[in-house]
Amino acid sequence: AQPLSVQVHPDDELAQRRHGCPGKTEMWYVVDGAPGAYLLDGFSRQVTADEYAARVADQTLPEVLRRYDVRPGDVYYLPAGRVHSIGTGCFICEIQQSSDVTYRIYDFGRVDSEGRPRQLHVEEAKEAIDYTVTEPETRREIEANVPAELVRSPFFTTSAYRLTEPMTCDYADLDSFVILICTKGACRVSCGEEEVKLTAGHTLLVSAEAENVTLAPEGETTILESYV
Repeated sequence: AQPLSVQVHPDDELAQRRHGCPGKTEMWYVVDGAPGAYLLDGFSRQVTADEYAARVADQTLPEVLRRYDVRPGDVYYLPAGRVHSIGTGCFICEIQQSSDVTYRIYDFGRVDSEGRPRQLHVEEAKEAIDYTVTEPETRREIEANVPAELVRSPFFTTSAYRLTEPMTCDYADLDSFVILICTKGACRVSCGEEEVKLTAGHTLLVSAEAENVTLAPEGETTILESYV
């Protein structure tokens, strides 16, 4: 109902030095969006650390952030250091490093019932922010029954499947668990003698020991596949 605060996450080096934990790189896959739904992702032009702090102070930071009107299937890759915010009306799947380190840098002037703003981390974020201009995200159509790699990074790889017929995934050479997320429709997932039904909004954790997993859609179905 309201936009999330504008945030940034530190990279591994900075997070380890300050907090003794990993940093956070993440991605968004847009499942759905209400009319007018939008995201903020990176700077639209070059800014300095001083301008960033000044714009936080005078409540104009969103003016130099790149805004996107979203549609289902959009993909946004957010490396550590990228300033970002989820706007109103977004229903997204977020895949990220296992880290809780978040610097909140702008909260749209909101206050609680007693008139107090939430804590901001304006100074802490200065070193974490990547101030370079980001390139506009590209939209990609996914061909039916063909794996479409969306993001490959040192932290996770995510692909999408738009299924209208059964498909078998070969994980024999993959040394990782696999997360399957159904974003549309439903399908039966089978491995060996075990079978479960995966419906929209549900997630399945596939053991790293699994070698062949078959996805049998019930009508057109979209599945996200992610692993480390």
